[in-house]
Amino acid sequence: MVSLDRFDTFKAVVEAGSLTAAADLLGQTRAVVSFNLKRLEAELGVTLLTRNTRQLALTDAGERFYLRCLRTLDEARLAIEEARSEHTQLRGTLRITTTVEYALARVVPALDVFRELHPQLNIHLSTSSTHADLISERFDLAIRLGRMLDSNLRAVQLSTFEIFSVAAPNLIERHEAVSTLAALEHLPTLGHGRVSELTVTDPEGGEHLYQPGPGRTAIVADNSSTLRAFALSGHGVAILPQWLVQEDLDAGRLQRLLPDHQFARQGVYALYPDTRHLPLKVRAFIDFMKNPQLG
Repeated sequence: MVSLDRFDTFKAVVEAGSLTAAADLLGQTRAVVSFNLKRLEAELGVTLLTRNTRQLALTDAGERFYLRCLRTLDEARLAIEEARSEHTQLRGTLRITTTVEYALARVVPALDVFRELHPQLNIHLSTSSTHADLISERFDLAIRLGRMLDSNLRAVQLSTFEIFSVAAPNLIERHEAVSTLAALEHLPTLGHGRVSELTVTDPEGGEHLYQPGPGRTAIVADNSSTLRAFALSGHGVAILPQWLVQEDLDAGRLQRLLPDHQFARQGVYALYPDTRHLPLKVRAFIDFMKNPQLG
């Protein structure tokens, strides 16, 4: 049987990029790392890495084996964590990734309460406007907004939220009154780089596709916080989450356009790798985030 220690050695070599760096990471000599890597390849009967004097490279078999190593080691760690955990406590580290604006608005306040319930669980929260690769970057789960595209990840819907069309008062004053979707589409528009189309329901219940007129998209950005900043400066109309702009609406810094029209509600999803056993810490956090009082 292949030793899990050799799995860990192989993983360290791949991630460190060299035998020497892997040896430093593992606290072993380079000779021990090299020996374990050769034994692993011999036991498997395949070449996992090609080596020369300057670099290491994964073979096709090595790349496939590396992904399975990650899953195997994660499941082994899960078994150890669950065996050591008491019934009411979680231990280890929960690694989460989401957008910076949703982290500040919802995830950080939720984690304040969640950590009070599970003080021995450490949290690693990463924020980015791009979607991380959960497996290669070793995240336990991602919290993503909007529509879910097909992927090899499991998804659980946590909640939904409304989105509004908003603009600064000084921009609205420079244009005629906006009372129809067509009029809204002819105002300068602020576009989200990852949102291609949005459905709108009019007061009579008819559904339409929000399509700003040609040349009307003045600025495109890759996150909602940036679009909010441009909207506050009067650069155009932005379609933004209620949880992000409600304080601006209350203070009069932004105004909602076409309040009698409803943009399709957006979902909040927890995504996690498709593993045989969902880690207890992930299951506990997902259940916690599904609490309606956190929405």
